[in-house]
Amino acid sequence: MTNPVTTIPIPAILEIKNGAVLELEPTLEKHGFKKVLLLFDDFTFHQYKTDIIHSFSHIEPDTAFLNDHPNVQGLITYAFSLPMYDVIIGVGGGALIDYGKYISFSRRIPYISAPTSASNDGFASSNCSLIIDGKKTTVPAKVPYGIVADLDIIQQAPDKFILAGIGDLMSNITALYDWEFEEERGFGDVNAFASMLSKKAVNSFIRTPMNDIKHPTFLKELISSLTMGGAATVISGSSAPISGSEHLISHALDHYAEHPQMHGIQVGMAAYIMAHVQNHRAERMQKVFTRTGFFEYVKTLDIKKSNVQYAIEKSPLMKPNRHTFLHEDWYRKKALLLLDNDEILNDVFI
Repeated sequence: MTNPVTTIPIPAILEIKNGAVLELEPTLEKHGFKKVLLLFDDFTFHQYKTDIIHSFSHIEPDTAFLNDHPNVQGLITYAFSLPMYDVIIGVGGGALIDYGKYISFSRRIPYISAPTSASNDGFASSNCSLIIDGKKTTVPAKVPYGIVADLDIIQQAPDKFILAGIGDLMSNITALYDWEFEEERGFGDVNAFASMLSKKAVNSFIRTPMNDIKHPTFLKELISSLTMGGAATVISGSSAPISGSEHLISHALDHYAEHPQMHGIQVGMAAYIMAHVQNHRAERMQKVFTRTGFFEYVKTLDIKKSNVQYAIEKSPLMKPNRHTFLHEDWYRKKALLLLDNDEILNDVFI
């Protein structure tokens, strides 16, 4: 039986430009949204709420902010305490974006994601990370109805958030190779279109000038590419186009390390390791991380090599249903050997 043609949701709104959050009203009017909730985190509530509200002249949006770290039950309770809206807009960092996404999903209300940083692809994906039984867990949600990324705001974020986004995006390279590895061994099927989109996303980014990570052209390319990666996961119905063995190392660090780092930073370093293990595009990855200052930032974090070693050893336990390179003993040994012998890894880890 042949695989059927699939129908997938994609955002109806995509605005990536300077001043984008101050031009929300005409976009909302175009799509027929009148009753609007603007959801902020504590930082964006105090920093941007007034300017955003004053940018409206016809629509009178309600505002709210979530400053704590609610568990999934708390979010559901909050979601059903709200009146019905035409659309919810989340303006904030990754946690706030995920909270808004889940609230909208629970109430079946369209959601517009307005990220204040480009630290990962969560603003465009169909799932979110929430606290369940005290642990960060990935749960299903829905692809945002729209994405509005204001480059003026994202430029103001500390460099580490941009570097984390670079790390997360570059992991597409190793994730795709893992996906092909799984298919060759009979553990899954690669969706050709999702694979193509993920590959095009990272390849487009790699060709971008990298002398200034705060340059609008660089940021627009990074955000566009992260968005395409998110769309690839919707097409495939899984995270495989953008998440492979490198993510397993990061998940293990989250679980076992004394002081886990930002997701995109951990994933980027793990992708560098896996590119060498896979013997695939390691030189290109090294150039990107060197030119953007990614390695220099990692050096400031005092990441213990012993933690990374342990994470590699435990990585298959993170997703036993997958069969990446690290699910095979020989490749784990190769990764551990690289930790001892690679000049850059010995420079950035302690």
